[in-house]
Amino acid sequence: MKVIAINGSPKSKGNTYQALQTICDVLNEQQIETEIIQVGNMDLKGCIACNRCKDGHCAFSDDNLRSIVERIYDADGLLLGSPVYYASIAGTMKCFLDRLFFPNKGKLRLKVGASVAIPRRSGGVTTFDQLNNYFLISEMLIAPSFYWNVIHGGAPGDIKEDLEGISVLKNLGQNMAWMLHMKEYSKEVFPEPSPIKREWTNFVR
Repeated sequence: MKVIAINGSPKSKGNTYQALQTICDVLNEQQIETEIIQVGNMDLKGCIACNRCKDGHCAFSDDNLRSIVERIYDADGLLLGSPVYYASIAGTMKCFLDRLFFPNKGKLRLKVGASVAIPRRSGGVTTFDQLNNYFLISEMLIAPSFYWNVIHGGAPGDIKEDLEGISVLKNLGQNMAWMLHMKEYSKEVFPEPSPIKREWTNFVR
């Protein structure tokens, strides 16, 4: 099994990377392969709602986006990490997530997802909530911990001093590993349900 972790920070080895690595270390201990991909330094356009998505991919292919998306589709789980700028998801990360989730056409359905927000001080819970909304609208299973997945740090390495935050992330990694193993062991005797036909309505005609 494999989990792809997305580093939404423009800093390759900053607190967001270190938070993701903390979780990945626990997953690795549970025989789950991990890969951290940095998207926060990519040159990405945002989704323009053109509805020209093809085969689960955005119609625009820039900065190796398609290959990253394919690796996520092939994985068993998805881990999202974003620094907190202005109490929200970092801008480039938001562009990436819109273009990953909008066209996926069920390719992420019932995969296991988890997210972590990394603020210096405030805005972590709002960012954590925003990240989880991507999972929910795609029918993904969200791995929990015993607190909201927010860890604090300003300068790179500061998160290691947030001992409660570190324990939250380690517990998250353990729970995510359990969910992935549970899905794997039960897939033959309890297969995934087929989706119910979706109805579309507008509030205003």
